[in-house]
Order: sequence, then C-alpha cells, then structure tokens
Amino acid sequence: MLRTAIDIDYTEQEETVARYAKALGHPVRIRILKLLSDRACCYNGDLTEEIPMAQSTISQHLKALKDAGLIQGEILPPRVKYCINKANWQEAKNLFRDLLK
Repeated sequence: MLRTAIDIDYTEQEETVARYAKALGHPVRIRILKLLSDRACCYNGDLTEEIPMAQSTISQHLKALKDAGLIQGEILPPRVKYCINKANWQEAKNLFRDLLK
C-alpha cells in the first residue's frame, strides 16, 4: 500500500527546509532577499522603485517571505519597514548547505 504525504512523519528540520524553499520559489522573492541583505532595512514603498511591479504584488511576496520567517516587518505608519530575519536567514543558509553537500 502506498503512503501519502499526509501519512509520513517529517522531521522538524525537513518541514523547516520545505517552508524556506517554498518561500524562495519565486524570482521576485529572491530579488527582495538580495536587496534586503545589502541593507539594514528597507521600506515597502522603496522596493517598488527597484522592482518594477505593483505595490500590491510586492506586498504579496513580502508576506510570503515574512510568513516563512525569512524577513520581519515593523509597521511605522504610513509605511512598513522590512529587514532580513538574521537568525532564520542563517538557519536557512545552514540547512540548504547541509542539504546540498
């Protein structure tokens, strides 16, 4: 009998790698991470100057990265300031390095 993905007990590490990989699964998100990694922080509106997309589209990608824990945001009305979540970013780099060796 075949087991489905629901039947398999995944380790916490496997689930974490999958969460990070899913968040990294779009080129716009990669671009956002590259931009944020070069700075201490960035305001949401500033990203539209560097990525030629609608603010709403960039916001969706920021949400995916934030939900995965790769970035963090701070609301400073009327804008939101984003930066890399340094601890989780380092964890992601270590997990992918271990996975790909």
